[in-house]
Amino acid sequence: MDGETVRIGGHLEDYRSLGGVAFALIRDGSGTSQVTLKKGASDPALFDLFASLPRESVVSVEGTVARSTKANRGVELLPTGVEVLSRSETPLPLGVVDKVPAELDTRFNHRVIDLRKPEVRGVFVLRSALLAGLRRALGDLGFLEVETPKILRQGAEGGATLFALDYFDTRAFLAQSPQLYKQMLMSAGFERVFEIAPAFRAEPSDTVRHLTEFTSLDAEMAYIDGAETVREVLETVVLAALRHATDHLAVRYPELAERLKPPPHPFPRVTFADCEAKLGRPGSGRDLGTEEEKRIGEWMREERGAPYYFITDYPTSVKAQTFYAQRSDSDPSLTGYFDLELDGTEIASGGPREHRLDHLDVNLRSAGLDPGAFASYREAFRFGMPPHGGFGFGVDRLVQKIAGLPNIREARLFPRDRYRLEP
Repeated sequence: MDGETVRIGGHLEDYRSLGGVAFALIRDGSGTSQVTLKKGASDPALFDLFASLPRESVVSVEGTVARSTKANRGVELLPTGVEVLSRSETPLPLGVVDKVPAELDTRFNHRVIDLRKPEVRGVFVLRSALLAGLRRALGDLGFLEVETPKILRQGAEGGATLFALDYFDTRAFLAQSPQLYKQMLMSAGFERVFEIAPAFRAEPSDTVRHLTEFTSLDAEMAYIDGAETVREVLETVVLAALRHATDHLAVRYPELAERLKPPPHPFPRVTFADCEAKLGRPGSGRDLGTEEEKRIGEWMREERGAPYYFITDYPTSVKAQTFYAQRSDSDPSLTGYFDLELDGTEIASGGPREHRLDHLDVNLRSAGLDPGAFASYREAFRFGMPPHGGFGFGVDRLVQKIAGLPNIREARLFPRDRYRLEP
């Protein structure tokens, strides 16, 4: 575009005057452009205008493009006119390009300013590319994208972690997951569905990997042959999404694309029992703790060279409240459930669901639940339900791990935990 006249708009990132020449850095969604003012060539009023503007003011600049080996994008803009669209207040509550770090709470208190940082924006460019890849991969496998209710009469996993709300003259709850509706759609003949939507859990967890409101990708498929069918589909989807995102980001965001390169595959499978043995607690019958998961992740990296891996054959004692998890007919103490882990962090879980109504009712009662309270859900099983299974996938956790973020809250635009309801 050398020699062409263009108009750009963006935030004034910085302004430096060096006597006979001055530079204004204008940042927009595509990056930062250099506007160069030269004494004797540029309107003198433009020097005064830029010098008077606080950083982060919004301007529109019209001028001529010129090649420049010294400018960060290989070109500079020689301005012929500048319009101030919005003047920023001073002082800024948070630096945008300053090297001085800010506390996480300060960043979230002024999140709009924080999101202007190129490295923070990069997290959401990466996230968008991953979501596009996941949608494309599932679509290529014949999955139909659906939307299920987020205001429910009961939860999918009991009431301990539900948010209650007033719903006209009755009580309702925010959805923990679309699990029950996904299964009902299997009975409706949809056969392969997925949903990417918010979910809510009233867990008082103050950790770097839990959120109150999070984004979940949920998929369900009918006529499966067992847990391995579900694992193979999940692995295919993850690899295809990573390839798509890598290709999408390679030109403009090569440093992000590097993080997304598909890992070695197929992903190793390790049983829950083997993990317990490795941890020195065989047959404990309890779930893996956070530190134990990390130890397994280190072991898989060191001995198997595997960042991604499946932990399979979860015991029924761990999945007792997951009433829709199918127990093994040959060994009821085991389920076909699994977790997909990335370097010691669970990013997805799933397995075969119980499609036989009598077995489902037993599971409900074992979880301390009344089958009668699930009448609409159970109706789907009364009139023909195919064998099916699926998985739930934590989008925020995947972004956190790939982007190397220390806290999962940084993977969301406006995070929610038990202490934060704004901005």
